[in-house]
Amino acid sequence: MNDALNDAPAPAPAHDVLQVFCGPDGRHGNALGVVRDGTLLPARADRQALAHRLGFSETVFVDDPERGLIDIYTPTLRLPFAGHPCVGAAWLLDVAELVVPAGHVGARLDGEFCWIEARPEWAPPRTLRRFGSAAEVEALPVPPPGEWVYAWAWEDEAAGRIRARGFPGRDDGIEEDEATGAAALLLTAHLDRALNIRQGDGSQILTAPQPNGYVEVGGRVRLV
Repeated sequence: MNDALNDAPAPAPAHDVLQVFCGPDGRHGNALGVVRDGTLLPARADRQALAHRLGFSETVFVDDPERGLIDIYTPTLRLPFAGHPCVGAAWLLDVAELVVPAGHVGARLDGEFCWIEARPEWAPPRTLRRFGSAAEVEALPVPPPGEWVYAWAWEDEAAGRIRARGFPGRDDGIEEDEATGAAALLLTAHLDRALNIRQGDGSQILTAPQPNGYVEVGGRVRLV
């Protein structure tokens, strides 16, 4: 028997691809892989391997669609919480709550936007680096790996409009994140005000502080 055939990876379980935090014209957004039946791949090592193979900035495994129980992976890490995977999963599953290792994430649909509510301390660490103008953010090169940098500047401070770019710095093939809910959540908590963020090539993230230390993060989602 051919050893090369034996060593070939097993076919990936069926998965959806979503674009999360699309712009007003429906374009852009951050790609998200969603395996709707996570029971087909229960082992963490197998999930990590599939997330690496798919190559999205995050991949979600749905372990219980009715409870909203999900498991989130980057190509190299398992995450206790992440913004764009939660927004995408909430939109796809149409549930009032998601359950992730960090805690219970509130969710709601409101017209063209899907919203989640989470705590800033659930978000993985990010370096929030402010620049003097949107043009400076636009001109930034990709920094070397080592830290997760969220570069931002005011486009219109009075209106809460921000220009941002996200650089994961993980050396896993994702040099720049098109849209990053967790970083937007942290920035909202830091500034303590509602924000309208334009990130990447044209993605849009809306945020607002909520009572008791929570932050709401929302955006448009479409199925690819």
